[in-house]
Parts: sequence; structure tokens; C-alpha cells
Amino acid sequence: MRLDDFDPNINVEDQRGQGGGGGFGGGGGGLLLGLVPLVFSRFGCGGVAVLLAVLLFFGGGLGMLGGGGGQVGAPTQQIGQQGSNARGGTDAKSSCTLNAESRTACNAFSSADKTWAAIFQRNGQQFQQPKLVFYGGNGRSGCGAAQSAMGPFYCPRDQGVYLDTSFFAELANRFGAKGDFAQDYVIAHEFGHHIQNLLGTSDKVSQIQRSGDEVAGNQASVKLELQADCYAGVWAAQNRDRLEPGDVEEGMTAAHAIGDDTLQQESQGRVVPDSFTHGTSAQRMKWLRTGMESGDPNACNTFEGAI
Repeated sequence: MRLDDFDPNINVEDQRGQGGGGGFGGGGGGLLLGLVPLVFSRFGCGGVAVLLAVLLFFGGGLGMLGGGGGQVGAPTQQIGQQGSNARGGTDAKSSCTLNAESRTACNAFSSADKTWAAIFQRNGQQFQQPKLVFYGGNGRSGCGAAQSAMGPFYCPRDQGVYLDTSFFAELANRFGAKGDFAQDYVIAHEFGHHIQNLLGTSDKVSQIQRSGDEVAGNQASVKLELQADCYAGVWAAQNRDRLEPGDVEEGMTAAHAIGDDTLQQESQGRVVPDSFTHGTSAQRMKWLRTGMESGDPNACNTFEGAI
């Protein structure tokens, strides 16, 4: 996908090289987070999803593609117009140009930011810019500790999209989802969670998850994730003139690779539909395609009818 270079005024925070940490109040969540790498190595993303559901109980936050909730340490200083990062940079450029993966993430994030700001303006809605947070291995967020095994995630408490860029290599090598558009899709999906946060959709799902009905909570999570996939497709459609041959196929390959059924079959040799939190491969592909074909956020109502 041919994207312009990122706007240097995007809100970027860089935790790479700062160690990381942060934890959950009460101790329980912090202990469980320490198990994430072990669970991931033994049971794959499916196992991590189950563990993160437990983390929601401890932290009271809203988990997306990985992340939990709770108290964390002091926030890191933001870069851009708000300060400097650990490497002494004075604007977003120093973090976004650290490597090719960082630039790709910033370009996609900047494009999504412009696209959704314009959509909100046309609809007479107020838009708030989120932040893109880079971390390496371990970090901290307004929703608790961040670990690379969680994969990219969005924290509604601080409106941050969290990314360890090593995930892009894993996306290509472990999941077989190669290409720049597969990486763009990851950022666009997480940005879709920000849109849900602004519209109040995330709060409604969080209420269902806190009701104590695990199956209902998982089903609501699936609908939330599929809508974020659709929103990612809307972003791509709004920038259709930037698409290149093979981009659609790259996106569909990525969506298929991270379906709950595919991940569970690979990690545990069986599929447990009641435990799905993100949707099947077919569903993820369907809703990404719906967004790309319609270009309309109103077409992304996964909460009505069959998904």
C-alpha cells in the first residue's frame, strides 16, 4: 500500500530501551501476566486469550488483542510536541524512523488518524486523536503491563495503540501473513478499537463481560473484534487509490491466520467455539471484506443479525 510519510504531529510515545514494568494492584494480575510468555509458548494465542480473560477480572480494564487493566507505574514521557523520548528525540521522527517496521506503523497510524478524523467531521462527531506507543518486549500501559506475547493491543484507558514491532516478523514468519498491507491491517484494526471507544461501543461490551456470563462475554468480544476488522476495511476503502495489486490478498491472509478456530486448531488440536473471543477465520475475512467493499462504517454493525 502506497502511504504518505507520517504526519510528524501524530501522538507517539516510545518505551523502547526503558525496561518496562508496571503491574496490577493487588498482586494477582501481575503474577498472571508473568505467565503470558509460558502460556504462549505452550498453547499459542488461544491460551493467551484465556489468560487475558482472567486478567480482566483482576484489573477491570478492557482487553482487546492482548492487554488487561489495572494500575501501572508512572506514565512515560511522550514525544512529539510533548517531550522527548529515552533516546533523546525531540519529535515523532526519531521513533518512527528507528527501523522499517516503525515507519510502517507510523505511516499506517497517521493515515488512519487522518481518515477517521475526516469521517467524524463529515458526521458531525467529535474526534480525539489516540497515541501510538512503541515498546520492546515489556512495557506499561494505562491498562496494565504490556508484553510482546500479547500482540498489538488498544488500551481505552489511555487511548493508546500498543505495539512491539517484532510482531510484524512473527506475523510473516509464524502466521504466514507477509506484505506491507498485512502490517497496515494490524494498525488499522487497533485504530478501529479506538473508534469503538469514542463511540461508546467498547463500554457496552465491557459491561457484558463484567456480568459474569463467560459465554455472553466471549460472544460480545467476538462482535467487537469483527467490527474492528470491518473498520480496518473501511480505512482501506477510504484510501482505495493507495492500494496495490496483492494488498487485498495480504489482508485476507492475515485475517485468516489469526482466526480463533485456526489458532486453536494449531495450538491445541481442537476447536472450542464457546471460548472464541475474536471470531473465526471466515468471519474475520468476511468483515474485513465488508469494510473494504462498502467503505461505510454503518455497514460494520456486527451486533445485529448473524455474524
